[in-house]
Amino acid sequence: MKSSTRRMQPLVALRAIKRLIANPDNTEEVFAIIRAMSGDSLFKAFDRFKLTETGKRIIKEKRELLETLQNRKRLAENAAGSLGRSYLSFVQSEKITADGLVDASEENVPPELENQSEELIAFGKRMRDQHDLWHVLTGYGRDTFGEVCLLAFTYAQTKNRGLGLIAIVGAFRHYRELGSGVLKAFFGAYMAGKRAAWLPQQDWETMLEQPIDDVRQQLNIPRPKIYQKILEDYALVST
Repeated sequence: MKSSTRRMQPLVALRAIKRLIANPDNTEEVFAIIRAMSGDSLFKAFDRFKLTETGKRIIKEKRELLETLQNRKRLAENAAGSLGRSYLSFVQSEKITADGLVDASEENVPPELENQSEELIAFGKRMRDQHDLWHVLTGYGRDTFGEVCLLAFTYAQTKNRGLGLIAIVGAFRHYRELGSGVLKAFFGAYMAGKRAAWLPQQDWETMLEQPIDDVRQQLNIPRPKIYQKILEDYALVST
């Protein structure tokens, strides 16, 4: 199945951005922006994914990444310093679960995903469920600035304009609060996403067993030094 063509709705996104600026905690507006500006990015990503050997294998095996990430007993069996143990430590310290994004995303299913193939829907869920793995690998925390940097990284990987627009709005909001270092960290996150291997196609189930530093090297993901310095300078914490 070829990717669908979906028009973007910039005026809808602009109105949602205004409401989001007025109330930054309104997650409904975040999803409204994503729906308005994502275009056919998910369809294009799926077309790319299903052509890779890993993608073909994941589709054939009908894998559910969420099930793997929910199994904390199995994650704890991985060696110290592995991606799996690092992920487990992250979700435990942040007091979150792998289900965290599920409810919100299922309440905001884009109309264009209705009546699509099971494979495409499964890929969309896999993209959603690997979000916190990307946090762990990139080193961007769950503080609001960390989320903005991860969105910049994610935009470089997925070309999802909805995510890119939210990232830009967030970057300029933090620029007013934290200064010019924010833009350097933001651009650095974007460039890191461009230079890294394409994360959506990775075999995360296998990589969970590997040392996290080896995975970072394999995927060409650097440590976010500018972001980390801003965290230290302004004593920001994950929320």
